[in-house]
Amino acid sequence: MDFNSRLFDRIRIKPTCDEPRPSQSSLCERQGCEQPGEHRAPKGRGREGQYWRFCLAHVREYNANYNYFAGMSDDAVAAYQKDAVVGHRPTWSMGVNKAGRPRDAAAPPRDWAFSDPLGVLREEGIGEAQRRRPEPPKPRYSGPVRRALDVLGLEEGVDAATIRSTYKSLVKKFHPDAHGGDRSFEDRLRDIIKAHDTLKAAGLC
Repeated sequence: MDFNSRLFDRIRIKPTCDEPRPSQSSLCERQGCEQPGEHRAPKGRGREGQYWRFCLAHVREYNANYNYFAGMSDDAVAAYQKDAVVGHRPTWSMGVNKAGRPRDAAAPPRDWAFSDPLGVLREEGIGEAQRRRPEPPKPRYSGPVRRALDVLGLEEGVDAATIRSTYKSLVKKFHPDAHGGDRSFEDRLRDIIKAHDTLKAAGLC
């Protein structure tokens, strides 16, 4: 390898901590001070992101007298502090859109939204203005209630009137008087009465 090559001088290597580095600190910007300006101090409102370079003594003096709100009225300071809560970003009241106009109360609220740039869903008859209405939740019954409905031969979600009419017809059907005093259906009748009592206790009839 030719160590005298100009290409060799262009090779960049990561400097180590032991290598001496040129000093990057400038002098203190306070007039007449010859100390290195190793500490930053903000230049103030309207010049955010800009800093003075001071030595330790002068940056302490500067910070002791620094006031970001100097020259602002009390109302302006209060408005600034109020905007600072939301990061100085624009906000609007609930029920009002970004343009400041109230949302159309007649328009039904949308509980879903989608984007269909290729019109795939439009071919299926689904438009962006169409709302998907959620199905009503099905009632959840306990084990005894479900077994009572099975005894009466009813499905879940049946109304109270259907339960009462079914119970009356089953009692008439299996009552001993309907069979000339035959008591062979007493167990079945007892189960029907017990199932009705269970549904009544659950508030379904």
